[in-house]
Amino acid sequence: MPYTLQTAPFIVPTTDGKHIEEHFGLASSRESNISIARMIAPPGWSEPFQQPEFDEYTFVIRGRKQFNIDGELVVLEAGQSIKIHKNTRIQYSNPFTEECEYLAICLPAFSMDTVHRE
Repeated sequence: MPYTLQTAPFIVPTTDGKHIEEHFGLASSRESNISIARMIAPPGWSEPFQQPEFDEYTFVIRGRKQFNIDGELVVLEAGQSIKIHKNTRIQYSNPFTEECEYLAICLPAFSMDTVHRE
């Protein structure tokens, strides 16, 4: 078949209220070269700092998302995107009052072994 239609993304179990649907990647399709996930970060959500071994692209669909990139705060709004280069110390958060829905694309695929959370 010349294509792969994803109709049942892998729902990543979380304990922080964040909703993660991995459409392609290690958990959903066993692909190690890319991961594509739809995320919904609730108000007040944040992750620990990390220094991943992959490039991560983020496209905000609705709401806002904050990035602490080596101490510099960057806020993305709906319709904006960013590329975080691999080996960059980064913290993702949603300190705002509304949900943030976004797409995350990682090259190569996201892995707990290569994200290096603090």
